[in-house]
Amino acid sequence: MNWSTCVYYCWSLMAVAVMPACVGEMYTSLLNVKQAIAVERRLIEHLRTYIDHELERLDDVRRFYAKVTGLHADHYKAPAAAMANPLVAFTLIKRLHSEWLNVVYSDEALENLQALRSGYEEEEADLPKLEDLQGAARGLMRLQDVYALQVGSLAKGRFQRVADGKPTDVCLPTVSIPLSGDDCFQVGKVAYEQEDYYHSVQWLEESVRLFRGTGSQWSPENEATLQDALDHLAFSHFKTGNVSLALSLSQELLYYDPQNGRVLQNVEKYEKLLGSLPSKAADGLKRPTSQYIRTRDTYERLCQTQGSQPRHFENPRLFCDYFTNGHPELVLQPARREVLSLQPYVVLYHNFVTDTEAEEIKQLAQPGLRRSVVASGVKQASAEYRISKSSWLKGAAESTVGKLDHRISMLTGLNVKHPYGEYLQVVNYGIGGHYEPHFDHATSPSSPVYKLKTGNRIATFMIYLTSVEAGGSTAFIYANFSVPVMENAAIFWWNLHRNGQGDEDTLHAGCPVLIGDKWVANKWIHEYGQEFLHPCSLKSDE
Repeated sequence: MNWSTCVYYCWSLMAVAVMPACVGEMYTSLLNVKQAIAVERRLIEHLRTYIDHELERLDDVRRFYAKVTGLHADHYKAPAAAMANPLVAFTLIKRLHSEWLNVVYSDEALENLQALRSGYEEEEADLPKLEDLQGAARGLMRLQDVYALQVGSLAKGRFQRVADGKPTDVCLPTVSIPLSGDDCFQVGKVAYEQEDYYHSVQWLEESVRLFRGTGSQWSPENEATLQDALDHLAFSHFKTGNVSLALSLSQELLYYDPQNGRVLQNVEKYEKLLGSLPSKAADGLKRPTSQYIRTRDTYERLCQTQGSQPRHFENPRLFCDYFTNGHPELVLQPARREVLSLQPYVVLYHNFVTDTEAEEIKQLAQPGLRRSVVASGVKQASAEYRISKSSWLKGAAESTVGKLDHRISMLTGLNVKHPYGEYLQVVNYGIGGHYEPHFDHATSPSSPVYKLKTGNRIATFMIYLTSVEAGGSTAFIYANFSVPVMENAAIFWWNLHRNGQGDEDTLHAGCPVLIGDKWVANKWIHEYGQEFLHPCSLKSDE
């Protein structure tokens, strides 16, 4: 299940703050990605210093060049007369002996470069790792799949899908930039190395198109060239069965590198295959299956609707009201309740927290953010189907966390004190951050959920601490509806039937965040401690 073993210990914020950050997990939290902006700003300063020093060095070289060319233009037109003057002759000998030597073999350029490299090395510990680049690339491919986005549009900085045969904007982000041929190559390369040729073909095709558009012009910051993209794309097409296109791209590659023995062998192999096989149209690209999502179509449809809440006029049993739960503290300030579903029972509380409270919770959680984990037998481990970082908070009654616990208890009528309620889990999602369909309650006797020895998770109370521009909805798969991210609102649902059995209709997912920085806080409430507050039922159908 989605929790950390640190919940069992009395961790202080001071303790977690000094723990080393996990390697290669920047991409799993947008907070860390945003922090990388400050790192690049420092790198820019190092580069600016390098450029200034190099300009000073080149000014000195230009000055020396101007001096020497001036002497040849003005004084050395008549060599005999010039060398008759011992001063002129001395300066010529001295210049040729030492000045040219000092200019040509100057260490200043190397010193400037070494200073730049030293500045880079100072920041190296805070730079993204290879896993971050790969994770960010997989995040883009995840967004491409779940929201049916067109790679060509993404390369232009647009988020579009085809609807009725026309590109349609899914969202219009506040800030966007186009991708380069090298950018697209890196995404395609990640797919290629995973033998995911469905994605590698699409991204490498876009890379080739962009490289061709620049006339194969090389840039020093790029890792790849047009030849690299052609090479990877040709083999990707071969692996998808499109031998004809693999041959054509390989022949184009030979134009740039005619002596490449490996490509020459590939061309020979492709020609033999085409000559021996009956001609037929290549099969279309087939998207790889997922080992986790058995309900992928429903999940993606609910995510694409950007939060298709039930329409209350279609079901008169769904309603909105001001809710007190019979608690005296809520009489003067009732909660704004919206009943979203009766089976499973899902309720949305509008404006559950204030902006100040939400910001304080995020600030408290930041030092302890660690890669989110999922249940793996009796243990816990990170997984590609959950991309986020989380932190666990506990607080005294007078603290913000304590006040939220009290507010949750008033609305639900449940005992949320530890260990009957888990500590507040705060989650920040990463690039394409998501949590594929899962249950919050334990579905196996060996689940880590039971380590608290307070039974299963009877209910979930999830708070949206931020809003997002697009994506990130909470999708209830079997119940067939999704709830958009609503800043400061909270969702509550029962995970168990009153007979203690898990409610399969609570299968839910956190849709990938398309645009925005999503923060949520989860409060999981357990069975024990609720015996008189939410009595169980002896009826098998309740």
